[in-house]
Amino acid sequence: MSSTVSYWILNSTRNSIATLQGGRRLYSRCVSNRNKFKWRLFSWVPPTLNSSPCGGFTLCKAYRHTSTEEDDFHLQLSPEQVNEVLRAGESAHKILDLESRVPNSVLQFESNQLAANSPVEDRRGVASCLQTNGLMFGIFDGHGGHACAQAVSERLFYYVAVSLMSHQTLEHMEGAVESTKPLLPILHWLKHPGDSIYKDVTSVHLDHLRVYWQELLDLHMEMGLSIEEAFRYSFQRLDSDISLEIQAPLEDEVTRNLSLQVAFSGATACMAHVDGIHLHVANAGDCRAILGVQEDNGMWSCLPLTRDHNAWNQAELSRLKREHPESEDRTIIMEDRLLGVLMPCRAFGDVQLKWSKELQRSILERGFNTKALNIYQFTPSHYYTPPYLTAEPEVIYHRLRPQDRFLVLASDGLWDMLSNEDVVRLVVGHLAEADPHKTDLAQRPTNLGLMQSLLLQRKASGLHEADQNAATRLIRHAIGSNEYGEMEPERLAAMLTLPEDLARMYRDDITVTVVYFNSESIGAYYKGG
Repeated sequence: MSSTVSYWILNSTRNSIATLQGGRRLYSRCVSNRNKFKWRLFSWVPPTLNSSPCGGFTLCKAYRHTSTEEDDFHLQLSPEQVNEVLRAGESAHKILDLESRVPNSVLQFESNQLAANSPVEDRRGVASCLQTNGLMFGIFDGHGGHACAQAVSERLFYYVAVSLMSHQTLEHMEGAVESTKPLLPILHWLKHPGDSIYKDVTSVHLDHLRVYWQELLDLHMEMGLSIEEAFRYSFQRLDSDISLEIQAPLEDEVTRNLSLQVAFSGATACMAHVDGIHLHVANAGDCRAILGVQEDNGMWSCLPLTRDHNAWNQAELSRLKREHPESEDRTIIMEDRLLGVLMPCRAFGDVQLKWSKELQRSILERGFNTKALNIYQFTPSHYYTPPYLTAEPEVIYHRLRPQDRFLVLASDGLWDMLSNEDVVRLVVGHLAEADPHKTDLAQRPTNLGLMQSLLLQRKASGLHEADQNAATRLIRHAIGSNEYGEMEPERLAAMLTLPEDLARMYRDDITVTVVYFNSESIGAYYKGG
């Protein structure tokens, strides 16, 4: 891709948008073919010349322009700077089980994130349940702002962990609170969602978490909920708490404002829980989870674990039609969106699609500065029988086998660019290049598709230093590959240097976590070892 093509990107974007400026919002009816906005109505922040440094690398100020004038836009990223941008959000962690001295079924995980929105609206988290044996991984894709994704990524892990506690452990928790003693540790964060913006309201969150475990105590279940039940209860209970927190009278202005932002923004979520050979995945929205599987003959395949909850999911369409009058069959989904405005059909928050018009009006009339808080005030047409949106997840159970080599969870920013099969091939190529001793790909037969993929990857690897993180490789290829799967350095640099006000037109936030399984440990479970 030449700089001429980069200019074409800017011009085609600028010419394809019908813009109506209303305050700080941009209303658009046109989107790029390679990307999809969650909301028809989305935030727009006017360009600024005073950008702050990004992790020691002044990308925003020195390399990423907000002007759309052709004479001001030119590529300045060197290959080293491209790598620095792509790898800024990397994290990796090896899993050790020192207490039982038994190898964990999870070897390690690698994760990364690349922003398109400013600030980034995706979140990710990894934590172990200290009162159980499980590891939890989560991807959270925000829309209409980052507030809901941040809140859900911080709180949902705790709801799930509490749901899995035994009756005795919950009694200890309640006793500690009543006697003002320290709580038992609930989670050990291996990858925290990030610096919390909710430090001033954590007491409110803890109060609601306590009410939840008190209700679990009332169920008198000795061993706690099953994983499936824990996911379903936790997703829906947290979404209910998000809704109720802004309805309750709150004296503190910070708490009120944050609660409003959380409720009126939204987030999809995909979580995985791994305990030995037991893998459970819960999904609400259009994040996705897939398994990379290597059969005994060396052939690789992809096993999808989730279904996107959107207009292309016939089961979702049927569910929505069952839940609403027949007279709304033609208006529930319009232009491939829920009520014509939202891409996913399941999400946290988004009370505009859950509350009655009267309730929305009564909350917003409490004196909030909705413009300053960037709250979307609108009611979709054909809004008759809310709620139209749910946070209830679909939960799938998979019994891990030795041939299940890795799990990939990612926000839809990745899946918009790469197919499930592409993702598996890229991770396999990463394994082969990163450490040939980790995988026996070289000694085993493979299929032509994978061979072609590996050849393309080896060709591309000569253009840049090999990535040590599989998530980084996936992001690199998602935004830098052409329609033939070939890496184009000029295209990659152009996508990373698009001005902030245009980047979102061509790609979404991308967040990826790759979880590697210990095949020997999993095999030992089946052998009674």
